[in-house]
Amino acid sequence: MIRNYLKTAWRNIVNNKFYATINVAGLTVGLVVGIFMLLWVQDELSFDKANTNADKIYKVGIVGGTGISKQIFNNIIAPVATFAKSEVPEVKDAVRIMALGDAPFKYKDKVFIEPDFAFVDPSYFTVFDFPLIKGDKRHPFQDNSSVVITASTAKKYFGDEDPIGKVVMMGQDQQAKVTGVIADYPANSSFKYHIMMPTSMYNYQGYVKNKRTYDNKSFVSSMDGDWSQFGFQTYLLLKSDVNMAALEKKLQAIHERNKPEDAPVPYLTQPLLQMHLYKADGTDGGFSTVRTFGIVALMILIIACINYVNLSTARSMLRAKEVSMRKIIGADKFQLFMQFMVETAFLFVISAVFAFVLMFVLLPYFNQFSGKQITFSLTNYNIWLCIVATLLGTLAASSIYPAILLSSFEPLKALKGKVTVGIGNVAFRRILVVTQFAVSIVLIIGTLVIGNQLKFIRNKNLGYDKENIISVSMRQDMKDHFEVVKNELLKNPGVLAITRAGRNIVTDGSSTGDSDWDGKPANSNMWFNQIYADKDLIPFFKMKITEGSNFKGVVADSAHFLINETAVKEMGLKDPVGKRLRVQTITGTIIGVVKDFHFNTIHKKIEPAVFQYNPNYCWNLYIKTTGKDAQKAIASTQGLWKQYNNDVPFTYAFLDETYAKLYTTEQKQGSLFNLFSAIAIVISCLGLFGLATYSAQVKTREIGIRKVLGASVGKIIALLASEFMVLIIIAIVIAMPLAWFAMQGWLQDFAYKINITWGVFIIASVGATLIALATISIQSIKAALANPVKSLKNE
Repeated sequence: MIRNYLKTAWRNIVNNKFYATINVAGLTVGLVVGIFMLLWVQDELSFDKANTNADKIYKVGIVGGTGISKQIFNNIIAPVATFAKSEVPEVKDAVRIMALGDAPFKYKDKVFIEPDFAFVDPSYFTVFDFPLIKGDKRHPFQDNSSVVITASTAKKYFGDEDPIGKVVMMGQDQQAKVTGVIADYPANSSFKYHIMMPTSMYNYQGYVKNKRTYDNKSFVSSMDGDWSQFGFQTYLLLKSDVNMAALEKKLQAIHERNKPEDAPVPYLTQPLLQMHLYKADGTDGGFSTVRTFGIVALMILIIACINYVNLSTARSMLRAKEVSMRKIIGADKFQLFMQFMVETAFLFVISAVFAFVLMFVLLPYFNQFSGKQITFSLTNYNIWLCIVATLLGTLAASSIYPAILLSSFEPLKALKGKVTVGIGNVAFRRILVVTQFAVSIVLIIGTLVIGNQLKFIRNKNLGYDKENIISVSMRQDMKDHFEVVKNELLKNPGVLAITRAGRNIVTDGSSTGDSDWDGKPANSNMWFNQIYADKDLIPFFKMKITEGSNFKGVVADSAHFLINETAVKEMGLKDPVGKRLRVQTITGTIIGVVKDFHFNTIHKKIEPAVFQYNPNYCWNLYIKTTGKDAQKAIASTQGLWKQYNNDVPFTYAFLDETYAKLYTTEQKQGSLFNLFSAIAIVISCLGLFGLATYSAQVKTREIGIRKVLGASVGKIIALLASEFMVLIIIAIVIAMPLAWFAMQGWLQDFAYKINITWGVFIIASVGATLIALATISIQSIKAALANPVKSLKNE
């Protein structure tokens, strides 16, 4: 029986190559895109699930600031973890991580700049599932000078040699012996530290050896006594069924008991499994994007299914006599149903084979495009579950209804030619066409809105000049000889100006709530973003001073402050110049107000900022070039770098490129929406093309009669196109409010954003209409130009 079904299915495909090709093409493209995007969604949702205790691990943060400066800090003070383990019964273990970013390491004559370096507690390897493949898991660090590395790092440094016991040089003079190697992190891990040293080493360097001080009277002897530096990521491994609100209150009480002078410091906790897609306070941090892409992937698959359903039901009249003959010779309804199900499955298998071939070919490009590392492994249960579920769901959606319809004809009526497709079936096909194009138009509108927002970001006046500026992170010797470096660089005709700062101007930096000023409200806990600067920083970046004056570069400037306009408003000052201000241990005077500028992404509103004159804390070198001579300026800087930094590799970045990287996620979203829109339109037009072809076929006699009676080619085209154009207009009306609602939600993540104008809807609607009209017209023109005598003769 199955063999007969397959033979019939193959015969039907061969006899209807045109429609089979359309169906296979639509299903293939839909399956490729749908499966790729569902795999992307699955990967996003799987972050950190490889950890056995993932549901019991929580990250600790605090809420700081009031008013516009209120924010959540993901890093906290070091002692909290120690006190929590000893005083809070719900806590089984704790991990602290001090991530320092770039650090130079050297082995023999090899020098590397490691961007993923951190100090970690030994419990890092037991709380998380990062087992040592070499070394002792219970004692990963033998002493302060131990280092644990990943397998790929060991390969990079030592080749095929055994890494255990090898000594590398950190910085200029710090030796570190390899005592452990862990497997490379999975791609869906939030942790990416490739070189780890013990926090005991950080404690020794920062407190025991150098006696860190926070005021002119007291020293902090260890990091467990330091209640001021918020620099540690802290994770708690908890027991089962913990009351999180009560736990957060206990952590807050520990803090306030040990540092009572602080304003109330609310603590919060975030589940490890939510870190990747949610912000620390539980608000959306990417989950809405994952949800959107998941919905779009399903819509692409549904559009592909709609093509098959539409063409199958539309052509049902052409198969009515076949069905009737089968019934007359004894086929029951179930056998007919199975016949058409097998036909669909056969066609679907062909599409699936093409889809798999395309997926294997396109996978490297998809990974590059999406930033993922998805691989097709025969042993990966999750990937196969996603693929099989997609295939079965698509097969069911595209086969059941056509099979039921085609097996339901009454044989006697069909043989007499009296079977007509019911109004309900026609209406159903129209609904499907409307659905297809509504989804396509929503995607087009989304593409236009995202593109306009990205253009707004690129062209927005940030309040400072970022063009043709090179940024270099100086090391100690170069920083100590800044004036010599500056004078040498200014001799280069391609260099226009030089300055330095304590942070990257376009990204996050240090901040503090330890401040006071005349007239400060008792309930205020405002946090300043701190910017350490020299006297040239303001004119270099073409920032504007609205009140007062700039730093002069004299010793007295160490007790002078510049603040931005937002700080003035939040502080409640009417005449800020000359007012007293204390920031941490420095008490001084406000000498000027800087016009607001964006020192973070435009996802956030501009926050209070304070400029402090402190060249000793300025590690970032900024070089303004003429643009065309930028490479000469880079070469000169590299020469000076080698002079002061021995064999540490030279790195630099253009400030405008650094700014653009802040919006990499949005750029990828825009690119994906472009791709989605194009594919949705292509699939929809394939179906529309097939329906237009079928419509021209069933109206062959009508078209011939109309032409004989004098109808023009234009009128014939209008006749065939009018029905579809009405459906496109209905799709536009449905799509507009849906797209507006969806994109308004997307824009809510930006503090500064565009307004969605009618122009976006008009462009999308006109574009979709023209594409649909062009698709329909191909067959309409062909039918309109056909010889009417031949058409009537064939009928």
